[in-house]
Amino acid sequence: MLKIEIEFSEAAQRLDVFCTSVSEHSRTKIAQMIKEGLILVNDAISKPSYKLEVDDVVSIDKFLPKPLQLEPVEMDLDILYEDDDVLVINKPKGLVVHPGAGTKEATLVSGLLAHTKQLSNDDIRPGIVHRLDKDTSGLLVVAKNDVAHAFLADQLKDKTMHREYLAIVTGNFPHIKAKVDAPIGRDQRNRQQMAVTEKNSKPAITYLNRLETIGHCTLLSCQLETGRTHQIRVHCQYIGYPVLGDPLYGLKKQSDPYGQYLHAYKLSFEHPKTKELMTFECEPPQIFKDKIESLKRGES
Repeated sequence: MLKIEIEFSEAAQRLDVFCTSVSEHSRTKIAQMIKEGLILVNDAISKPSYKLEVDDVVSIDKFLPKPLQLEPVEMDLDILYEDDDVLVINKPKGLVVHPGAGTKEATLVSGLLAHTKQLSNDDIRPGIVHRLDKDTSGLLVVAKNDVAHAFLADQLKDKTMHREYLAIVTGNFPHIKAKVDAPIGRDQRNRQQMAVTEKNSKPAITYLNRLETIGHCTLLSCQLETGRTHQIRVHCQYIGYPVLGDPLYGLKKQSDPYGQYLHAYKLSFEHPKTKELMTFECEPPQIFKDKIESLKRGES
């Protein structure tokens, strides 16, 4: 059975339309499969007309996948660690993690396929256990076989994988530590964004630690307990301290050609084979560090 977790770019589609787009079945056949319970959403029977939400899990039995053009593309990957089971990479800003609806550019998956033939078996997202937004840089763990993938995915589900980010936010954050516990779903007023909402949402928890006040901004360490789409960006906006330069959730008057100043700098997980706790850290890009210095000098 194939399971697909719905992403931001895939949401709001009808269930039957989405399943047709990723398979070689006709829409009529897909509708029949839905009615027969061969296609489930979040392990429950749904209707062909159901509008998919971010983080929905679509399970499809007796599936004929549509072949994707996952072409290897040579890339200068910043690999911090690699063995027969996992690979840890520092993803650069501007690189999409894997193909999605309408993706035409080369993705991290393309670079991984050029680097190794050992990736967990997924027709759509080989090797990808978790992801970062295109314009968020930092650490990702990649699974090189199915056993490793399942083991790492369970850690995400059980909230035992530690993920921490650096964020420059607008405003002087007054708290040393804070917990944001607010559900996230698609913004009902703007379907191209996510928002804190009670409607069709899922629990979302982010822990914030103030590292330094820098001019009119603050450098925060943000730890994820859950992993909702755009979670840190949405939560920071919700509490009134949006990520600096964020084109979707930031202040328009403080737009920045760089985009959001958000970097996944720390990652810890239990190794699937050795069961050893693996911890990795990486510094943010130089332009991120330069921005901190310019803010300290009182520059915008």
